This record gives sequence, structure tokens and C-alpha cells, in this order.
Amino acid sequence: MIGSGWRRRGVLAGLAALPAVARAQVTAQGPVQANWPSLVANYRYPDWFRDAKFGIWSHWGPQSVPEQGDWYGRNLYQQGHPQADFHRKTYGHPADVGMMEVQNRWTAANWDPEALMQRYVKAGAKYFVSLACHHDNLDCYDSAHHGWNSLRVGPKRDVVGTWAKVARAHGLRFGVSNHAAHAWHWYQTAYGYDPEGLRKGERYDAFRLTKADGAGKWWEGLDPQLLYTGKHIVAPDGIDTMQAMGKWHEDNDGQWVEHGPAGDAAYATRWLQRQVDLVTKYQPDLCYFDDYELPFGPIGLAAAADYYNRSIAWHGKIDVVLNAKQLKPYARFGLVQDVERGFADKLWDEPWQTDTCLGDWFYKRSLFTEKRYKSANDVLQRLADVISKNGNLLLSVPQRGDGTIDAEEERILDDLGAWMAVNGEAVFRTRPWRSYGEGPTQLAAGMQNEDGFKGFTEQDVRFTTKGDTLYLFFLKAPTGPVTVRSLGLGAGRVARARLLGGGDVAFRQAAAGLTLTLPRGLGTVPVVRIDGLRRG
Repeated sequence: MIGSGWRRRGVLAGLAALPAVARAQVTAQGPVQANWPSLVANYRYPDWFRDAKFGIWSHWGPQSVPEQGDWYGRNLYQQGHPQADFHRKTYGHPADVGMMEVQNRWTAANWDPEALMQRYVKAGAKYFVSLACHHDNLDCYDSAHHGWNSLRVGPKRDVVGTWAKVARAHGLRFGVSNHAAHAWHWYQTAYGYDPEGLRKGERYDAFRLTKADGAGKWWEGLDPQLLYTGKHIVAPDGIDTMQAMGKWHEDNDGQWVEHGPAGDAAYATRWLQRQVDLVTKYQPDLCYFDDYELPFGPIGLAAAADYYNRSIAWHGKIDVVLNAKQLKPYARFGLVQDVERGFADKLWDEPWQTDTCLGDWFYKRSLFTEKRYKSANDVLQRLADVISKNGNLLLSVPQRGDGTIDAEEERILDDLGAWMAVNGEAVFRTRPWRSYGEGPTQLAAGMQNEDGFKGFTEQDVRFTTKGDTLYLFFLKAPTGPVTVRSLGLGAGRVARARLLGGGDVAFRQAAAGLTLTLPRGLGTVPVVRIDGLRRG
């Protein structure tokens, strides 16, 4: 892979490649400078984010069309992969029909953003995030710097702009997610070939298509090389087994890196132009980068400073959230850390976010037919655990290519809404208590580890507070008396315990803890409100 020395020289050269006048136009001026100390010194966590607790994410784009799940645009080019097999059977060989053709099949024909937003609001969402561009490199908005966008390809609509208008009309904060920094290495499989079979050695569409080839076709005037990003890490000739080809891609273009492509500094500068265009047009309250810290070195820092300075111009202060992952100590407190599909094992000092999904990030039909989505109970357990540790939960609800969600997703959202109608006071505008909770289940901190989670017990309890009120979330409904050790007499005397949506709860408080006897037969994550907790 490309060395760190090139990375720094390349991104600096890329930023310098913009003329001085253009640089002044690309990034906003203000007190925040494009370096980590300045980001940390100036950033403050918005109260709206701390109050919101729960958001819904439309992680929706052309990779939803095949209904085969995540990373379709990369995997369709890897002979032997199930998605590659599906693509050949459904659309044709990728030398003839590649991802650009799938993008144009994204019609959004039955998308009803108003009806979906009504359901999301009822389910408890206080902020909403729209995917702006995934690794497939299609901008889902009115992009000034990238012709491959949803007004020119596929739906012929401004998807981000539509979502923004509808979300804000319902009183939600609005965010966008930008995953485009990784397109340049993610898409390199499109420049490969079948190592076996009848079309062995025949290069895929990205390798051969040029702008001139679009004459008279639906994509006339567009350059496929700007979509597929160019021949940066091309598999060499002579690989003759699927296993060997898979290993080559894994070792070369399959690594998660935050630098740009060698010899193409313009890629990172175009990313900056597109990012600034995105935040300028839609003024999002939240921007999610699918990156470990920030992409492209100084260029990523310039994008962050630009966003914060624009927020000061919009609001008089930094009132936005910029999400990124795997923050090192020097970056902590300069962004809001996101923990993808993972857990925290402690109460964090600063606000943070975890994002997860009912199924795959992009719609996968088999998860619906086989009833393998996360349940409402799963989501609410995660929500209670996350907010007790000073975090927010961003939940992706996968949409089909036509814009609809399926009946199972509708049922899950309606179940969330029914729970929120009773228990929402324990969630929204709350803050963590002195400890996040207690119980025997030990969660492993980190990303991408939720698949190994075995479940909570009746002794697992989480806490939130609002004023003088303490809320107890029982992550699994108790079938008998439960003693909460954190609420022994040393924590203060309890005056009253009441089940939200129910009546008073019998309790006995002693030095060893507070023993509560909840009614039997309770369903998903019952919540008890504790009033009158006083020292002495």
C-alpha cells in the first residue's frame, strides 16, 4: 500500500493545486483553523444532540436496487462472490453491465418521504440522517462538482434536499453522511477481470469505458472514470483462480485507508469541493464521515474547520455534530465519536453515538423473508444501554430501491412508537446518572462486535436522570423481585417508585440495595421512575 510520506505530500499538494482564489471560495473563513488543536479548542457539544438521543438514518442509494445487502458495487466484480453470481444472472456480465447501469436502475418510483417521516417521528426519532454519497460514488443530491448524481442518474431527484425539507417540516434535526473518501480503493475491483471461466481475462466495464463511449446512451456527457475513480490499484494480468484474485484484492485495494490515491491528488480536492458544496447547500445539523478520524490529512481538517466556521455563520456558534470513528487522544473532543455496530463498556465523559441497522445497511431481501431483523426489543435494549453511557443511537431502516420499507420494518417501527409513547420521558432530554447501571452482562467495547452479543439478563439495569428524577430501564422484564444494588440507602432514600405506563411499584430499601417487585408479564424494556431520591 501507499506509504505515509506520500500521503502527506499528496494531500498537501492536492490542496495547494487549487488556485488561491478557489481555495478562498472552497472553505469558509472563521476562528476554527484546520488543525486538531483548533478543532478541540473550539468545539462544544450541542445541547440538541444531547437531548435528542435517538435518530433514524436513511442509508439508501443505488446499492438497494438488487436487494442483496452491503457492498454490492464492489462485490459484483469479484467472481465467485454470491453478489457477483446474482449480478450475472440478473443483469449480465460486469464487462457488459456494471455498477453504473445498476445506479441508473435506482428509480425511487414508490418513495413517499412524507409517510416515512411520519412513521419515523412516531417511532421516536428526534434527528434524521440522509446518505449523501456512499462508496459507490453517486452523489444523492444536487452536486455542483460531480456529474454522477441523483438528479442526472437514477431517480432524477434531489434525494438529500427532499429528505431535508420533510425532516425539518416535522421538527427534526437533519444530517447527512458522506462515505465518498473510500470510493477510490473500494471500486478497484471494477477494473479487474474473471480469473476463471468462459470470459477469463476480459476486463470489466470500468477498465475500458471512457466519456466518448457514452455518445447516444443514457449517460452521454458523463465520464465513467470519474464514477469508478480511475486505475489506481489494478489487478495484474495472469491471476488464474478466484481464490488468488480474492486474496489480491484483499491485500491491495481491500484495506481501509484514509489517504488518497497515488498520482491523483485531484481526487481529494474534488472530495473537498463536493463536501463543502454539500454542507453549504443543505446546512446539515450533523455530518457523518465514514472515516477513522478524518480523510486525506490536511484536506479532511480543512473540511471540518469549514463546517464549524459555517455553523458559526449560521447559528452564531458551533451547533453541529461531525461524526467520525476511532478517535485518538489528540482528536478526542474535536468531533463526536461514532462506534459502528458496537458497544461501550463505560460511561463516557463526552457525548458519542453508536450506529446500527435493523438488517444490512443496504436492503437485503432475505433478512425480511427469513425474519432476521433486529426486533424492537433489541433496539430498545441498545438505546437504553447507549443513553445511560452518554451516547445517542442512530438506527438505519433499510429501504428497497423503490423507496419503500417492508411490512416487518413497519411493524418494528410501530412497536418502537408504542413503547416511546409510554416511556419517552425516560429517554429524551435526560442525562446519565453517576453510574450507567449494573448487572452481570459485560459488554466488550469496540466496533463491529454486536453479532457476538448473547443477550441481557433480568439483573441488567440502566439509569438516566432528569432533574430530581431517576429512571431505571430493566433490559429484560423481571419475572420476580430484583435488587438494584446501586440504590442502597447510601445512595439516598427513595420516596416513590412508579412503573411508566402503570402504577406504583412495591419496593424495599436497605443498605444492600433497592428491591423492586414489578408486575408479571411486562413486555419490552419496562421503565421505573424513582422520585424523591434524597441524601440523608
